[in-house]
Amino acid sequence: MNNVIIIGGGPAGMLAGISSAKSGNKVTIIEKMNSCGKKLLITGKGRCNITNNANLNGFIENTPCNGRFLYSALNNFDNNDIINLLEQEGVKTKVERGGRIFPVSDKSQDVLDALIKILKRLKVRILTNTEVKKIVVSDGEVKGVKLSTGEELNADKVILATGGKSYPITGSTGDGYILAKDLGHTITNIKPALVPLVSNDDSCSKLQGLSLRNVAIKLKNNDKVIYEDFGEMLFTHYGVSGPIILSASSYLIRYKNVDELLKSENIKLEIDLKPALTEEKLDLRILRDFKEVKNKEFKNSLDKLLPQKLISVVIEKSKINPYKRINEITKEERQRLINILKHFTINITGIRPIEEAIITAGGISTKEINPKTMESKLIKGLYFAGEIIDVDSLTGGFNLQIAWSTRVYCRALNYNLSK
Repeated sequence: MNNVIIIGGGPAGMLAGISSAKSGNKVTIIEKMNSCGKKLLITGKGRCNITNNANLNGFIENTPCNGRFLYSALNNFDNNDIINLLEQEGVKTKVERGGRIFPVSDKSQDVLDALIKILKRLKVRILTNTEVKKIVVSDGEVKGVKLSTGEELNADKVILATGGKSYPITGSTGDGYILAKDLGHTITNIKPALVPLVSNDDSCSKLQGLSLRNVAIKLKNNDKVIYEDFGEMLFTHYGVSGPIILSASSYLIRYKNVDELLKSENIKLEIDLKPALTEEKLDLRILRDFKEVKNKEFKNSLDKLLPQKLISVVIEKSKINPYKRINEITKEERQRLINILKHFTINITGIRPIEEAIITAGGISTKEINPKTMESKLIKGLYFAGEIIDVDSLTGGFNLQIAWSTRVYCRALNYNLSK
């Protein structure tokens, strides 16, 4: 029996605790906040997007950074495993748009309660309001941890699962990077991922609060498409947000010379407001609508086509006189309107800070971690789990699955945890 210490009581840390204890080890979770799972509670807007129903290749394809590194972890503990684990604790799940899986109750608290219940049943010791200042190593092998109080706790194995730097109010303040760096590990460039984007276009502030569904976007540098997607987005006072924007940000942060391009306003977001219609079919739709209101002013003609809040902005961008009668609008003006609807474009001038990011890009280099065991290649007995590793995925439950899957001892986990 090994004495295992887990640093961090988030999703990865709690699953590591369950796996380790089920393998017959004596397990202690050390959490610096006053309770475990603070960040888990706010995932999925408080509903907890547990995982996704994608297959293995789907998970890897939705992980733009080091996806192949996760092959063994995902193969050993996949989306069905976490669903089974939770459902055996009474947490029923459901599948929503895009394969997203949530608890039927829509309460992240239910997921957390289930995990805590298992940890207690397995007699995992949880130390809250406790901070680790150092991982103690001798002759290249883990010996324990030193707390901020100066107390040392012995351990045969240490699992570092402290999360990244996003949402620091939940305890993710980058402490784990320091602990790993002190032991010689490489920390790749830390950036915000799944984060809203900033625009200097006054259209955004005018449209603040407007959510658009079923739109297509292209994030572009001149004519080169950085990312494209279809789904839901939101206008804010500073720019744009929403699921497809957050996913776009994970590609933008990795784009070459992105900081310079953002400053020089060379990054554009192009929104197709009517992706189901070709330009020809959209023209026919507009002509049909115009025929019904041919004596009205242009500004009063788009109610069936667009949300009310969007009409004035589209008219302004089209440069068509809002007071012009419909029966006076020219074919060329109509084409300008179609172009705006299919290519509604705003400048992207920045990325919101890491404190507002859902996850952190960057972390402990995967080159220094054994992908089959998550053990450090530098320090014997040191393991990593979750967001602290340099892997991150798009929105849709993929990142939580990384946390569930990268905990160690996955081969020994089974679901008869009541014994």
